[in-house]
Amino acid sequence: MPAATSPQQAAALAAGAPLTHKTARELVRLIRSKAVSPVEMLDAYLDAIETINPKINAIVTLAAEQARDAAKRAEAAVMKGEQLGLLHGLPIGVKDVTPTAGIRTTYASPLYKDHVPTEDAEAVRRLKAAGAIVLAKTNTPEFAAGANTNNALFGPTRNPWNLALSPAGSSGGSAAAVAARILPIAQGTDFGCSIRIPAAFCGIVGIRATPGLTPSHPLALPWDPGQVSGPLAQDAEDAALYLDASKGFSRISPISFEPPWTSALAELERDDIKGLRIAYISDIAGIGVEAEIDAICGAAAAALDRQGAKVEHIAFDAGEGRAAYQTWRGFWMVGQQYQRLAQIDQFGKNLRGNVEAGLKLNALDFAKAEHTRAQLFHRFRELFERFDLLLTPAAPVQPYPIEMNFPDRINGRTFDNYIDWIAVAYLITLMSLPAATAPAGLSKAKLPVGMQIVAPRFEEPLILRVARAIHRASGVGLPPIAAGI
Repeated sequence: MPAATSPQQAAALAAGAPLTHKTARELVRLIRSKAVSPVEMLDAYLDAIETINPKINAIVTLAAEQARDAAKRAEAAVMKGEQLGLLHGLPIGVKDVTPTAGIRTTYASPLYKDHVPTEDAEAVRRLKAAGAIVLAKTNTPEFAAGANTNNALFGPTRNPWNLALSPAGSSGGSAAAVAARILPIAQGTDFGCSIRIPAAFCGIVGIRATPGLTPSHPLALPWDPGQVSGPLAQDAEDAALYLDASKGFSRISPISFEPPWTSALAELERDDIKGLRIAYISDIAGIGVEAEIDAICGAAAAALDRQGAKVEHIAFDAGEGRAAYQTWRGFWMVGQQYQRLAQIDQFGKNLRGNVEAGLKLNALDFAKAEHTRAQLFHRFRELFERFDLLLTPAAPVQPYPIEMNFPDRINGRTFDNYIDWIAVAYLITLMSLPAATAPAGLSKAKLPVGMQIVAPRFEEPLILRVARAIHRASGVGLPPIAAGI
């Protein structure tokens, strides 16, 4: 593959590049200033999608007509001087497991191949209320059950950095679309790793916020803190803008809340990280990590130290939570698919296997898992009494071939099961902690390597401030397919 561009090269390129190379914040400013109309912006993204999407298969449903109608309304609002939302006129993508009113939502399942919801998910409703325009649905595994974005309806999504490789999953379509600059920002969901590892594999920023920050509706399990909705974005500031547009309490979601901060983007106006106490942990899950990934992430942590943070390399193994997560996930899978259990024979292999594993569990399994989870929570609580944040590689391996369902080994060691390779992410889910992924550097193969940034609950602005610092120093720019090289 051709070499990727650096951030400096990307900036120079963007100066004379199409609209699609600008950040979401820049695009919103252009609309507000009347320098660009929402219709012009929509056309720019439709052209980019037509050129690039056939190569990566990130977008599976295009709502061009609905988006054009919305763009015309958005343009009229600008010309009339009406009050504009945070995302006014911005085209976005929505993961194909998230309902969108009037736009096909298949859950990547043949059972729903022609399904058109009549109601938006609450996350989508809020984004639209802020002025965003839903242009596309993005690819995902069946019911988001898998860390490789592939399904029987639409086939695999390809990584914009190397088309022979996977963008991971399950928000792989959203991550690939943003990295390839065919969408400025996209919605994803995260239960195990589904925002964070696709962001790492695609060289962008993604954040799994504190459960309840963005109300989750509709969900089969509305009290569940596992699955959250969140952004796949070009940078930390765009991710903050998305959170500002979608956050807050709603009576429709029993675990939703108002955060202790007013605006994540405003909090990012503070640009320094001096004095922050940061722990770097090479392997939080006890599964191993590729030496090159550890070296790149360790160097990124050292760069923070040079900027005034106090970074300490420590040992912290949360691997005892792996079995607890497997149990929790099994019950969750059965709960999510409860109304479809009679159709289990029509599920794909990954989804069916997850549900069948959950059906074998009992109350004692659940009790044991919850006790382990509680003990691990207190270990993390004590860790955050010493440190403001912890850093760890977002994924222990580099992007893998598109034909693989999942990586089956690391450093010569075979994984115990098909999701242990994402344990670095799902252990954070188990603790209900917020975490983001930011690009930390490029490997020798010119593939992005991501850093996971974790902090106590409600610390999204702090996480994104550190994510920005890591990204700026990383040297990770545009993938070749977006740079046109």
